[in-house]
Amino acid sequence: MIIHNIDPVLVDFGLFQIRWYSVAYILGIILGWFYSIKIINNLSKKEGFEIVKAEEFDDFIIYLIFGIVFGGRLGYVIFYNFQYYSQNLLEIFKIWNGGMSFHGGLIGVLVAAIIFSKIKKTSFFKITDIVCCAAPIGLFLGRIANFINGELFGKISTMPWAVIFPEGNNIPRHPTQIYEAFLEGVVLFVLINFLAIKKQFLKKTGHISGLFLISYSILRIFSEIFREPDKHLGYFFGYFSMGILLSLATFIIGCLIIFFIKKNEQNN
Repeated sequence: MIIHNIDPVLVDFGLFQIRWYSVAYILGIILGWFYSIKIINNLSKKEGFEIVKAEEFDDFIIYLIFGIVFGGRLGYVIFYNFQYYSQNLLEIFKIWNGGMSFHGGLIGVLVAAIIFSKIKKTSFFKITDIVCCAAPIGLFLGRIANFINGELFGKISTMPWAVIFPEGNNIPRHPTQIYEAFLEGVVLFVLINFLAIKKQFLKKTGHISGLFLISYSILRIFSEIFREPDKHLGYFFGYFSMGILLSLATFIIGCLIIFFIKKNEQNN
């Protein structure tokens, strides 16, 4: 049994604080950016294949940041706690306290990619394919930040690695943040990049975007089995958490992307 006593504040300057949560997001974006550029350059040099220009992707980063931050926060507000935030509007802006939704961030990134691709007259899926290769880096760091914050913990557990969280009623629970960091971060990173680079799926525009949505959804739904649902939401229809419902939606969207790509390939 492990007792969670990690301070979510990395550095306290009195007037303002630097929290692990904020550092995780910043580091995730920076590392993801560098890794994306590395993939683009390697494809260009070794394969002679240019999915997008490195300079073009550099320009996309600012769009990506706004998409992640605004989409992730608004997604959490709308999907997970609309009633509370509608009565406490200023709390919406306190991102450093936690409260970001992957599915909201996903929508934000997709909107950003649509706008960017229209402005730059480039392929939407070529941009999202690259983003999907690097996204697990941010997901990993984000889940570690959730663990540090002591939020999004799991159901009651008797496992030796169970953790007593400050908000968990002094009961040992599954550290589902760590489970998700491993599944959505490590496993998803290895799987998607194996398909994208080793199997050269990046040359098939849109495939990686669809496979990312399918894979993430499956891994997220599995982890939700161990995760405590939000108290104010509980289970829908007695079985489905909000995370499961949203992941079922992204799973279907991923399947539709692959279906229509295959259909277009056959017609051509």
